[in-house]
Amino acid sequence: MSPATTDAADLLDVREVSKPQRHPLIFGRFAGLAVGESFVLVNSHDPKHLRQEFERDHAGAFGWDYVDSGVLESDGRVWRVRISRAATVPTPQELCNVQELLAGDHDADPMGAVWKLPVTERHLDANVIRVEANGQIASHVGPDLDVLMLVVAGSGTIMTDAAPLAVTSGSLIWLPRRSRRAIGAGEQGLAYLTVHPRRPALQIGTVRQ
Repeated sequence: MSPATTDAADLLDVREVSKPQRHPLIFGRFAGLAVGESFVLVNSHDPKHLRQEFERDHAGAFGWDYVDSGVLESDGRVWRVRISRAATVPTPQELCNVQELLAGDHDADPMGAVWKLPVTERHLDANVIRVEANGQIASHVGPDLDVLMLVVAGSGTIMTDAAPLAVTSGSLIWLPRRSRRAIGAGEQGLAYLTVHPRRPALQIGTVRQ
């Protein structure tokens, strides 16, 4: 399909749109599509990173077809991609293999997380936490959210206000909201998956005088 045979209303030309606004604009256009509908994205480069975001957040729910790939025109090279709505919601997908994740050499963030749920449009948060052998997460009060914890490797102890709770691979633990706990790893270390509702985004409000 050439530009001449594409309805102007069918085009989304982002070449003159500032970079911070491009992807939100594109995903906003996609959100308004019914199944079977589409639009043609016009860009000055191959939108590979955009496709990765679609794969991450809309797996199985979108179509991606190149109309033009770097065709030379009077104002430079142009890429045109027809993006379509293939389903109302994303399809189930494998995010990672936890055993392979723990066997690899992955740097943890300051909270000990070696993996975080990468999907942007979600209602849950999930992390894989690794505590080194005999390491400890200091006593703290948990968030105002119930947390489900699944031990996936190693063993350790959760210190609670009531009594120590020994855990090992396969232990499924309920951490009630605002409960106090400290987590200590055994001699083989400890790795666990946590899942909880996503925290609401911070809202910037106005202060009444």
